[in-house]
Amino acid sequence: MTLQTQREKADHFRRLHQGGQILVLPNVWDVASARIVEQAGARAIATSSAGIAFALGYPDGQHIRCAEMVEAVGRIARAVDLPVTGDFEAGYGETIEGIVENVRAVIAAGAVGINFEDGKGETIPELEDVNVQSNKIRAIREMAASVGIPVVINARTDVFLAGIGEPSARFDHAVHRANTYRKAGADCLFVPGVIDAETIARLVKSIGGPLNILAGPGCPTIPELQEMGVARVSLGSKPMCATMGLVQQIAHELLEKGTYASLEGPVKYAFMNQLFMKHR
Repeated sequence: MTLQTQREKADHFRRLHQGGQILVLPNVWDVASARIVEQAGARAIATSSAGIAFALGYPDGQHIRCAEMVEAVGRIARAVDLPVTGDFEAGYGETIEGIVENVRAVIAAGAVGINFEDGKGETIPELEDVNVQSNKIRAIREMAASVGIPVVINARTDVFLAGIGEPSARFDHAVHRANTYRKAGADCLFVPGVIDAETIARLVKSIGGPLNILAGPGCPTIPELQEMGVARVSLGSKPMCATMGLVQQIAHELLEKGTYASLEGPVKYAFMNQLFMKHR
């Protein structure tokens, strides 16, 4: 991919957050899932950090080596024609300089967007200081400008997802963080952990930028979210986990019953093989 092509993809991806039509991203974890999502008619490809980590044998939460994550995102970017945004967790670095260099690497691999989160605690839910996180976002924005790729930063705050603070204070806390990240240079604001329509609608009105919602069972439908003004919807690790649920079902049926009904899905060998012929 040339620099000009990557720049055009980044510009196009940014416009997808502003056109009035909700951007729907069924997150992928490898080339096969990315090609299927592309073939289904998606307008962009988003990776799942958890999905990639699971596929490569790691637990979620920055246990995967950064180089392996960069390679996985790059492999996907090379295999599709659509813009690719990589879920880059908290940047896989201990310093702002280290994080910036890691983001530089994933841009060099072909990504035109990143998810960048403020969660930092695993066993104990904890968020990065809002000012420190803002400085990281500014540094990423400056680096992206210096390499000529207007990377789309989807700044995620885990206030709701991690259950930070008293429930009554979470809305204002999340809004404050999202708006601060927007001022620091984020293009889209990601508030996972919210699925009720009332709170989502309030977030749309209170956050001064495009809002990304993590959808799933119990969440309003895509048309309903668009009506509320949500700009972007993603599914996180759910598609990968649902797929592994089918693998689990196949294994149990085969090993316990000796039958094959679970294999009678709509995707056939010939379909999968044909997906990759264009990139040979």
